[in-house]
Amino acid sequence: MTSLDKPTEDTEAHDARAVTEAALFEAFGGVRGMVETVLPGLLFVTIFTINSDLHLSAIAALAVSLVLVAVRLVMKDTVKHAFSGVFGVAFGVVFAMMTDNAKNFYLPGMLYTLGLALAYIVTTLAGVPLIGLILGPVFKENLSWRTRNPGRKKAYAKASYAWGLILLAKCAILFPLYWWADTEQLGWVLVILKIPPFLLAVWLTWVFLAKAPAPIDVFAEMEAAEKAEKEKAGGEAPGREHTAELVGESADSGSGSLPHPADGESGAADPRGGRHRKA
Repeated sequence: MTSLDKPTEDTEAHDARAVTEAALFEAFGGVRGMVETVLPGLLFVTIFTINSDLHLSAIAALAVSLVLVAVRLVMKDTVKHAFSGVFGVAFGVVFAMMTDNAKNFYLPGMLYTLGLALAYIVTTLAGVPLIGLILGPVFKENLSWRTRNPGRKKAYAKASYAWGLILLAKCAILFPLYWWADTEQLGWVLVILKIPPFLLAVWLTWVFLAKAPAPIDVFAEMEAAEKAEKEKAGGEAPGREHTAELVGESADSGSGSLPHPADGESGAADPRGGRHRKA
């Protein structure tokens, strides 16, 4: 390795890490997505801790979720993270209202976390890591990592296992609290456990993917193939025209040298009398 090669390799590695960071930031919503995830639950447990009013707490949590969606719509920003928050809060509100138990506000989210943890682990065991299905389109590689990039598939498997185990550990803390703690204790622990496990899982995902081979940009491949096909088709058309011109020129030049069919009937000159006779 020369002294000129190392800076180039360092730059490429830095660019790969930057691309990975940007993709993870986009996929998981970044700081704003985390705020939108935490705020409704924080508002619910704060109001319920102050006055133990289930209806007021639930309505406030749902209202702030809708406001977050409205803000994104006004700013013409992506709303997938805010919408997922609204649905989660709405399920919690309905479940808590139907059972008249404030603790059940958190149950749908806990069940979702448990199901997601199992999905990460089961899909990885099946050879299709869930984190790869989530991030593949973000990295513009779709499912190419499954058959064409084994190093990247291995990284996705490690990341999916990490997500699954972290979420299972979170559930191992929350479900006992659901049965034995009161609503305020469960709510505050849930708020505390919203961000740190998430950040740990994202960081581990970044570590695994930063060391993995670069993604295969299938969209760039399709564009290149389409461009090559167009160039090929464009190159064949002039070739066909040139061939037609050559054939035409050959026909024109041959018409003056080849005997006409009537020449055989015109006869040859008779040297004796200058008269023509038939051959």
